[in-house]
Amino acid sequence: MKMRNTSVFQAAIRLAAMAVAVFALSGLETTGARADELAKDLFGAQKLPAATAPHSYGFYSKGCFAGGVAIATDGPTWQAMRLSRNRRWGHPTMIRLIEKLSHDAVADGWPGLLVGDISQPRGGPMLTGHASHQIGLDADIWFTPMPDHRLTPTERENMSATSLVNDKTHLVIDRLWTPAHERLLKRAASYPEVERILVNPGIKKKLCDTVTGDRSWLRKIRPFWGHDYHFHVRIGCQPGSVGCKTQESTPPGDGCDKSLAWWFTEEPWRPSKNPDAPKARDVMTMAKLPKECRAVLNAPSPQSEAAVTMGDTGGSAVATTKPDAKPTVDVGAPPVPANAFAPTPIKRPPLPLPKPSR
Repeated sequence: MKMRNTSVFQAAIRLAAMAVAVFALSGLETTGARADELAKDLFGAQKLPAATAPHSYGFYSKGCFAGGVAIATDGPTWQAMRLSRNRRWGHPTMIRLIEKLSHDAVADGWPGLLVGDISQPRGGPMLTGHASHQIGLDADIWFTPMPDHRLTPTERENMSATSLVNDKTHLVIDRLWTPAHERLLKRAASYPEVERILVNPGIKKKLCDTVTGDRSWLRKIRPFWGHDYHFHVRIGCQPGSVGCKTQESTPPGDGCDKSLAWWFTEEPWRPSKNPDAPKARDVMTMAKLPKECRAVLNAPSPQSEAAVTMGDTGGSAVATTKPDAKPTVDVGAPPVPANAFAPTPIKRPPLPLPKPSR
């Protein structure tokens, strides 16, 4: 029976992928998505992903993706925040990596992850917020550790993350910084899929000043505006995603050089000369996105959100942790020895099924 179900899933994927190809080749991709329409309005209105094989199109700040899956709202070692935004979606590799990071971080002594924005169901520019996060390969993780109880929906919407940086000096607030923060970032940087981790310049400087021993992982830690209460994990274009545009490689070295010193001059913090200029996401039309993004918009949806939600087992199910259950992690426990460079295990993502025809 299991083999039969797998065959059915695979057949559904092939049919859905063929449907997208037909849209693209026939010109039907323009249906319901004029070239002059604002992309953020169209992608921001999508509630479910495109039920096709996973594929990222375009660049992190100008693209979309198909075959997305959602991370479960609750897992044994994570909780998703700001649920009303519907930004728990990503490429299956991205979602698997967040799950692995949450498990490994707990083994390192971190109480669990609070997961921020990943992507919209089909990516694309967002109605508010990020310039990137458009192709399912970016994710934000809060520096605030997971609390010892399951947060209510209201808490997830209103709970504020804690900034670790003094906004005047741009340096880390020492009383808030702990060795656990360093271990968490080192763990995230250890995975080969991860190409960059964006943090506030003050956090990068703190790492440069304090990390001893192996410093090679610091190369992936890149300073950027904001990112004082969360860090941004970015993975590379995944196999099979023809048309996904890669980013420039990080420069050699640990990044603790003149490029970091620039962030502690006046130049990066000068007020914008045109503060009222519209952001790129607010004026980006469908014509500016890869042509495949129109087909992504018109692709069929899966049968339900649950069918494409990855739980703790990596299958098509929401995590079974009860809303009022407490994590089994002892917050005060010392770190458990673990290999920070262990390979990421391969887990089968849920295969999205298109809506049944009426």
